[in-house]
Amino acid sequence: MFLLLYYNQVRGAPADLVGMAIAAGLVINAFWDPIVGSWSDRTRSRFGRRHPFMFGSMLPIVFSFYAVFNPPDGLSQTVELLWLAGFNILLQQAMSVYHTPHMAFGGELSSSYTERSKVMAYNTFFLWMGDTAIWVLSFGWMFKSSPGYPNGALDPERWPTFSMTIAIAVLVILFMSSWFTKSRIPYLTTPKEETPKFGFLEFFRDIKRALTNRSYVMLLIGYFFMSMMVGIRSGLWLYTATFFWQLTNDQIAFFVIGSLVSYVFGSSMVTRFHKRFDKRKTAAVACVVYCVGPAIPLLLGYYGILSHNTPYLLAILILFSMLQHAPYSILTTTVYSVLADIADESELKHGIRQEGILYSTRTFFARLDQAIGAALAGWVLAFIAFPEKAVPGEVSEPILMGLALAFVLSTIPGLITTFFYGRITVTKQSYEATQSALAEQKAAASA
Repeated sequence: MFLLLYYNQVRGAPADLVGMAIAAGLVINAFWDPIVGSWSDRTRSRFGRRHPFMFGSMLPIVFSFYAVFNPPDGLSQTVELLWLAGFNILLQQAMSVYHTPHMAFGGELSSSYTERSKVMAYNTFFLWMGDTAIWVLSFGWMFKSSPGYPNGALDPERWPTFSMTIAIAVLVILFMSSWFTKSRIPYLTTPKEETPKFGFLEFFRDIKRALTNRSYVMLLIGYFFMSMMVGIRSGLWLYTATFFWQLTNDQIAFFVIGSLVSYVFGSSMVTRFHKRFDKRKTAAVACVVYCVGPAIPLLLGYYGILSHNTPYLLAILILFSMLQHAPYSILTTTVYSVLADIADESELKHGIRQEGILYSTRTFFARLDQAIGAALAGWVLAFIAFPEKAVPGEVSEPILMGLALAFVLSTIPGLITTFFYGRITVTKQSYEATQSALAEQKAAASA
């Protein structure tokens, strides 16, 4: 969210080139995710399958995160963009080494159809807590408005404090998550003795196995289009808040209210929705709301119904933000829960649990597509000739209208996702049939 704004508006680099530099890290990282997933699936150690990766990734993540926001002074623009691309690639790869095994570990914690949803609901809620803490810390303190900078994120002097603070927080949080979950290692699945060790031949076999599951393919295709929308919106949101709506950072910090209500609602209701409507319908409906809701204010702004002078604008925008966070919470939890169900089907069919490869192949599509979205966001800013080091209130109306229209049109790829999510075949009935077959299979093996 911050990289495009920082390098374009604070350091003055062209938005399209910044977008491409960010995209490079995501593209390269996309091919790394499945390798990490397959590798962790086949790892045997006294620390289990996942924790060696989680512990080993921490310092590289912290180092590369700090570096990407602190290029040395005096670099030419070309070298500065190479610095961004290089350290962003390192950051993304290090994050994969942590995140892919971490998500696979979460998928292993329960074998119950609905309890998996509860586990992932907690995951999503704590995602909100971390996101909110960073949001408040960033906009309410480190980028707090000042007389010279109503949007403190445009002040170059703030960024070293920001990057150091977040780097330390990341180190503490990742260590805590890894340390306090290692007690579950003895209760989790370990690879069978006859399971071949990780190698590129086995890696490609793992990919092939995963892609034979129809529901998984539907998830991947849907997520491809979803990630394109998310990539564009992630790059443009701060621009719309800062320049279209002319909000100060103090005002932006209040969006935490809408996200709090939304995530509490989503986390508390998602399991009930799965029981009442099953996971497929829940995912499809949440997807529609998530795609359309956040674009409504910009559409109203494009037609002049809302503007930065509208009374109670902040309250209106916060209410609309709930149509983003609540369905996102429900949708993310649902997809993560479905992936755990698909891992059961994979074990039944192929005799090996593939949480790592399943979560990572999905992430592969996400990274690749978010790279396209990040590049598109940069190209949009270049296409509408958005000025570098712009001042809120001084950007021309045609440019602002182009910004709003681009955000609204990003809804289209998101809506395509709904079609594919509606074709997922994992249901409560299919889950129960898979569990029964697995139990029979294990009983026969024991006999």
